[in-house]
Amino acid sequence: MESDKLQVLFVCLGNICRSPLAEGVFRHLVRQDGLEGRFAIDSAGTSSYHEGDPPDSRASAVAQARGIQLSGQARQLTHSDLQRFDYVIVMDAENRQAVERLARQKAPRAEVHLLREFDSDAAGDLDVPDPYYGGPRGFENVHDIVERSCRGLLEQLRRSHSL
Repeated sequence: MESDKLQVLFVCLGNICRSPLAEGVFRHLVRQDGLEGRFAIDSAGTSSYHEGDPPDSRASAVAQARGIQLSGQARQLTHSDLQRFDYVIVMDAENRQAVERLARQKAPRAEVHLLREFDSDAAGDLDVPDPYYGGPRGFENVHDIVERSCRGLLEQLRRSHSL
C-alpha cells in the first residue's frame, strides 16, 4: 500500500459477503469520481472461516447486476492491518468488538467506524445485516445499505481530506 493514498479497509465476519461487497461498491464509486489514484481499498474478515474463498456467489450476482465486479479472496484481519490502514470500516457491532480486541495489543493507527455511520437512512440501526443465511432479497437489501453508506463515506472522506 502506498502511503500517499487514503487506505480504507472494510471488515465483516468471513470476508465473503458484506466486506467484499463494500470494497467493490466503494472502489466503483471512487472510480466514477476519478479518485482511483487517491485510494487503496481492501477487505478482510474477523474470522478465518472462509480464508482463500472468493466472494459469495449471491453477493457477486447482485453486484454484477448493478455493474459492480467483486474480486479477491477472503482473508483474516491482522494487527498489521490496524497499523497500515487509515480507516477500518466494520459492518456491525460484533465486528467492531473483534477489531477492538485485536487493537488492545497496540494502539491502532486506523480510525474504526461502523459503515452505517455514513448511511443517511440508518435511523439508529448501525449494523449492516449479514445476508449469508437469507434469501436473494437479503442480498439486494444489503447492497442498497452498503451503496448508500459507501456514498456517505466517500462524501465524508472528500470533505475531511479535501479530495
